[in-house]
Amino acid sequence: MITFFKILFSPLSFIYGFVIFLRNYLFDKNIFKQRKVNAKIISVGNLTVGGSGKTPAVISLIKMLKPESKVGVLSRGYGRKTSGYLLVRDNDKFLQNVDAAGDEIYLVADECKIPAAVSEKRFEGATKFLKDVDLDIIVLDDAYQHRWIHRDLNILIFDQRFLRKNNSIEKNLLPLGIMREGFRSVNRTDLIIINRKFSAKQNIPSQLWKYLPNKKLFYAYYFATGIVDVKTHQVYSLNDFEGQNSLVVCGIAKPFSFIKALEDSNINTKNKIVFKDHKDYNIKEIELIRKKFYETNSHSVLTTQKDAVKLSEFSNELDDIDIYYLKIEMKFEDEKNLVTTINQIIKK
Repeated sequence: MITFFKILFSPLSFIYGFVIFLRNYLFDKNIFKQRKVNAKIISVGNLTVGGSGKTPAVISLIKMLKPESKVGVLSRGYGRKTSGYLLVRDNDKFLQNVDAAGDEIYLVADECKIPAAVSEKRFEGATKFLKDVDLDIIVLDDAYQHRWIHRDLNILIFDQRFLRKNNSIEKNLLPLGIMREGFRSVNRTDLIIINRKFSAKQNIPSQLWKYLPNKKLFYAYYFATGIVDVKTHQVYSLNDFEGQNSLVVCGIAKPFSFIKALEDSNINTKNKIVFKDHKDYNIKEIELIRKKFYETNSHSVLTTQKDAVKLSEFSNELDDIDIYYLKIEMKFEDEKNLVTTINQIIKK
């Protein structure tokens, strides 16, 4: 049914494509002008809608930059219940909750313990952010298409599975496919990260190489470090959950990798509830989780770290249920060279 509606509205892809082409042309010709702020700007983004691993990449990059620089992260705050500029976290503590900030930026700030802010307008947001906090580097989360602010480094993330899909409807522009821009827009990036997630490294299809000439290319993958108790923050081995009857709950763009990681660790995923990406949990969904949990006689709820941030807001309603999240980190195959490349570009 979804594919039917995508095809039905496919003519809109041509209109969308023309608007994107015209907008990029105006930026490329400097008719639309980028503006600079008094800090180094690193943009991390993708050409598709969700599922490429952008948030884990942002977390890993920030952890690499933190030892030598004062780093903050700025996002539009997708899915938040507020608007305009907000300082989410300063150097010491959170100033907003997850509903006001959005799940992704809250997760990044909590994991990296760094200043964070949200703003739909990145230049204005970065300007206010720098007035609130002293920073050397601002990492822009999901800003590849937001071209009004100058960036010193443009990083593009691709999901390896997406790249290897042949003749897939997904490789069309919205709304027919899942692409925000066509592959030609790769020309704006300085550095490409291909996320193979939990899969083996595979070659890029030959027809895509024409878009990648002289681009610095790095591979990344996911590594499951353990399972964390949401309430106590105690970390357990994946082996502790082997064969256990758990209820799997997630609301992310492409849950395949999350579920595969559990299955590869011999964790039972038969009982699961899969919500849409950036699920805004309410009491109705919490009641559904409770009902399914007791119906399936589950031992615990297993979820993603992003979902755990939002489910923790319902600690009273879920007080009698043990909730854990799979802790995943992104690793880079040539991290030393990646760090050197990033430093060379941003220190120009």
